[in-house]
Amino acid sequence: AALSQNRRVNNMSKLGDLGARLYRGEVSYDFVGRRRFLYTISAVVLAISFFGLFGRGLNLGIEFRGGAEFQVASQAGTVEQARATVSSLGIENPIVTKLGNGTLRIQTRDLTTEETNSVVSALATTFSVAEGEVRVQIVGPSWGSDITSKAIQALIWFLALVALFLAAAFEWRMAIAALVALAHDVIITVGIYALTGFEVTPSTVIGVLTILGFSLYDTVVVFDKVKENTRGIEKQSKMTYPEAANLALNQTLVRSINTSVVALLPVAAILIIGAGLLGAGTLRDLSLALFIGMLVGAYSSLAVATPVLSQLKEKQPEMIALAKRAANRSKKSADSGADGSAVAVDDVEVATAANYETGYRNQPRRKPRSKR
Repeated sequence: AALSQNRRVNNMSKLGDLGARLYRGEVSYDFVGRRRFLYTISAVVLAISFFGLFGRGLNLGIEFRGGAEFQVASQAGTVEQARATVSSLGIENPIVTKLGNGTLRIQTRDLTTEETNSVVSALATTFSVAEGEVRVQIVGPSWGSDITSKAIQALIWFLALVALFLAAAFEWRMAIAALVALAHDVIITVGIYALTGFEVTPSTVIGVLTILGFSLYDTVVVFDKVKENTRGIEKQSKMTYPEAANLALNQTLVRSINTSVVALLPVAAILIIGAGLLGAGTLRDLSLALFIGMLVGAYSSLAVATPVLSQLKEKQPEMIALAKRAANRSKKSADSGADGSAVAVDDVEVATAANYETGYRNQPRRKPRSKR
């Protein structure tokens, strides 16, 4: 037990040390410099998501397409029995699922009053229950249309307010980069939802709108550090904007990982235990959207938002001039390292590694006594 405790303490100490080294720039992962590779990964996942979205399509729940839903409690009843019972009445393609508490849920197209009464009577007979124990819910297609319309309106207002906030608090380029990352997250989440065949319910819409806030939070944390690192950056020549932005990513990397893991653990528990083991269908719809969105949102803040911001900033004239000065400085440093001489950079004379090896001291020489 003591050995296990020591190992845990050592692992936490190593993680803390890594975070400190990342913050100081002693260790760095070049996210911005490898943006083409990261963009390729995103492009592949987006292509798969588009295939699921436009190829297979979303499995819309009854709340969106309209129809009738019947629920009958039967521990011994099977999905096949319920499907055969409804199909025998001339109602094609009923969707039958068994919930975690043993209840059978049957969803059908829009039915007339006579067809509804026939289904209730047949289910009561098949599963030996009273007709009053068969619960019926009729949903019109207009209700689903209203829900979809309001969800789209909420999304548009959310994106508009986000853009205004980021443009005011930071700058318009950060607003564009954040919106690109948000679109990236939503498309992947909805596409994977289509591929899995999970039913789209109002809970799914709530989950998708929730992940937008999570993704934005992580992006804003990184952007705030980018803003701090790049304040007055055009007045020096040691670091370019992409380098400063990448430093900000590394400085917030451990925080982003910790936040994402802490947020994903309870969602994974809901998805695996609540939906998988207990069969809570509503929890499944909500937790899958949250799990995918949080995971993709944590990735996009590192691999999409900041690299896109860096690309937009690189086109500014002052950043182009900064990149040239930084390149000249690096070239001078490389030349001085090659011939072992000292060069003046930004009016400060520095000694190279070759100077130190030969015992060179970067100090002015004293005049001979005869010339003093």
